[in-house]
Amino acid sequence: MRVREVRPAEREALLAIVNDAAQAYRGVIPADRWHEPYMPREELEAEIAAGVEFWGADEGGRLLGVMGIQDRGEVALVRHAYVASDAQRKGVGRTLLVHVQGLANKPLLVGTWAAAEWAIAFYRRNGYTLVAGEQKDALLRKYWSIPERQIETSVVLADQRYPVPPAR
Repeated sequence: MRVREVRPAEREALLAIVNDAAQAYRGVIPADRWHEPYMPREELEAEIAAGVEFWGADEGGRLLGVMGIQDRGEVALVRHAYVASDAQRKGVGRTLLVHVQGLANKPLLVGTWAAAEWAIAFYRRNGYTLVAGEQKDALLRKYWSIPERQIETSVVLADQRYPVPPAR
């Protein structure tokens, strides 16, 4: 398996991976935040236009998973991390995360759904710390462009380079 930048001609494959893996959210995240497809093409194009660079785990010419990184000034964001359902639990996500971490020379933050316990556990196993309460909300408002409802139902995790105050 190798990690490489996702090519423009692979956007359909990228969307297929995202929308396949995002099925895990169905019935888990708030119903008012679920839509089909989970990521439409227009949203992907908007994310790329906003500076999200997508990297893919490739095996034999097939993308197994994708992960984006977005520079936001003093931090970088891990964005849209998904592994095809038939490639999960094989180290694809970790391989992508290690690669993306190597691209960043600054603290990395990850936002995900509070109900996505598997995603939170993945990042915690890989050294990320949950950011609590008001600081979490402030980070989501500052670095992400998401509606208030999503802020209410999301968490932020930070790598060891980001100063997370101890929980009270």
